[in-house]
Amino acid sequence: MKDKISPSDLILNLEAAGFDRQAIEKYLDCWKCGKTGEQLELLSAKRDSLLEHVHLREKQIDCLDYLIYLIKKSEELPQE
Repeated sequence: MKDKISPSDLILNLEAAGFDRQAIEKYLDCWKCGKTGEQLELLSAKRDSLLEHVHLREKQIDCLDYLIYLIKKSEELPQE
């Protein structure tokens, strides 16, 4: 992988993915030593963390959608 991406591009990509400075340094150490297994573990762990965050946000959106639904449904009822 070293010959396919420059260190600066790699750092930019990791930053864009949400890696903090410490995680970037750890990843770069693995990258420089050719420890692809550890690289994959770090990337997978970050991916799992991001996906968990997405699922949490989806649940929050579902709650908001439910409240919007209730309000709209109550407006459809004839007022007596």
